[in-house]
Amino acid sequence: MRTPTLAELPPLDEGWIEINIQQQQLCYWIGRTPQYTCAVSTGEKGVGQQEGSGQTPRGWHYIRASVGDDLPDNAVFRGRRWTGEVFSAALAEKFPHRDWILTRILWLCGLERGLNRGGSVDSQRRYIYLHGTPPDQPMGIAASHGCIRLRNSDLLFLFKHARPGTPVWLHDGQA
Repeated sequence: MRTPTLAELPPLDEGWIEINIQQQQLCYWIGRTPQYTCAVSTGEKGVGQQEGSGQTPRGWHYIRASVGDDLPDNAVFRGRRWTGEVFSAALAEKFPHRDWILTRILWLCGLERGLNRGGSVDSQRRYIYLHGTPPDQPMGIAASHGCIRLRNSDLLFLFKHARPGTPVWLHDGQA
């Protein structure tokens, strides 16, 4: 995995991810050509960089790690480790207040010092992920604790195509 530099972004002929927080939409691009679009759910508390804010960070990131290859759909994660559980309605009823992280994790690392990298604004240390969520959770509206929630089918597409090192641009439509 090679970390992209800001001068190389967005890449001209490789895959990258754009997440428009205002529109609650993700687009996977190859160069300047959109390949895949889906609805997402970002931070219910809006856009922000600060650790503990529950907000979704802006700026250029890259996928630092992919977690969950070969696990079942709806595998339940805590601390980036599979709990051995598979999400179900019965499990949701048993743990009604859990922030479910399901299926796969694409862990983000910021590329912009002072904005999303280093100190109290570090996206990797904030554990900002793209991850699966239960099917009853809304997409297209901000409802997460800062991460980017996706439907399983959308997450599995990204997990296959956006490997570690893939650039990810999170913005609030003000670009």
